[in-house]
Amino acid sequence: MARLAQTAGLTDVQQEIVSTVRDFVDKEIIPVATELEHRDEYPQAIVDGLKELGLFGLMIPEEYGGLGESLLTYALCVEEIARGWMSVSGIINTHFIVAYMLKQHGTQEQKEYFLPKMALGDVRGAFSMSEPALGSDVSAITSKAVRDGDEYVLAGQKMWLTNGGTSSLVAVLVRSDEGHPEGTAPHKSMTTFLVEKEPGFGEVRPGLTIPGKIDKMGYKGVDTTELIMDGLRVPADRVLGGVTGRGFYQMMDGVEVGRVNVAARGCGVAQRAFELGVQYAQQRHTFGKPIAQHQAIQFKLAEMATKVEAAHAMMVNAARKKDSGQRNDLEAGMAKYLASEYCKEVVEDAFRIHGGYGFSKEYEIERLYREAPMLLIGEGTAEIQKMIIGRRLLEEYRFQG
Repeated sequence: MARLAQTAGLTDVQQEIVSTVRDFVDKEIIPVATELEHRDEYPQAIVDGLKELGLFGLMIPEEYGGLGESLLTYALCVEEIARGWMSVSGIINTHFIVAYMLKQHGTQEQKEYFLPKMALGDVRGAFSMSEPALGSDVSAITSKAVRDGDEYVLAGQKMWLTNGGTSSLVAVLVRSDEGHPEGTAPHKSMTTFLVEKEPGFGEVRPGLTIPGKIDKMGYKGVDTTELIMDGLRVPADRVLGGVTGRGFYQMMDGVEVGRVNVAARGCGVAQRAFELGVQYAQQRHTFGKPIAQHQAIQFKLAEMATKVEAAHAMMVNAARKKDSGQRNDLEAGMAKYLASEYCKEVVEDAFRIHGGYGFSKEYEIERLYREAPMLLIGEGTAEIQKMIIGRRLLEEYRFQG
């Protein structure tokens, strides 16, 4: 077991789950990840293995066929998976956010219908908030839902769906003005719809098109897509929670746990970068000795290891706070911000340790170097995190003059 990023106070069950996932990563993901990533190939065999391990139902309550585990257990598993290949953690994360939103906000009928299938991995989730002209300004959503009898008709274009092609259930955030008078605050006139579809690309159901995969710098293998709605009819009983106007709050709740997940991914990628750096530094010789014996490299390794430890501790703290039922947006924002920034720095230091070989596609660090930047923008940019953190700090430390 590695010395860094240990988590005190885990139960025997938690230790067993995390250990099982780590073994799976070492045997089934790391040996094939770089080859699959270079081909931008969906890791079907890996996903099938994760289904067998029950990871798609990790946080789904036992009454719906899941393992009923905590956010901490889930985050530690994501950390291990991202250490192997970050794209695989993305396949699970979007599914998990939709399952979490259903568990927290769904009607009884919605929970009973979707969660057992999601726990098995037979129904796989994606969620859709962003739009082409939107960026971080969620209140500017233009996609609309208009009531028509027992159905809603949805229209608009969504962007950056992880699992857009492979998913069979998409939680889509749109504007719904029904029952919300003119002048209602934008975030109070949004609704989340549960849209079922066939996996694949093209027109996947009448009125719903998934054009194809977006070609990306990194984060390959997993499909990232657009979603185009044009006369898409969705039954009224597929409004998440059964009531319109609550979509913004439901999505933000999902993104809050998603931020813990992104922090966990940053921790996992940073750990792998450190492992690669410290191994290479002991193998590569210059001036008659391993480069690990040069003080300049030892300083780099010391900084990298300290960042790995700090990010892991903050991620664990944010997960435990949510698990205890407390508000954790401050801790989740801090963990996501720190872990993603440190991840980028640790990966770059490992890249520098590799010298010219770090630039070669033959070496794993080249893949990590392209993957790390995604964490700086996923689930809210670093700048958005700092804005959230700053506002929350001013709430907590209000000047009583």
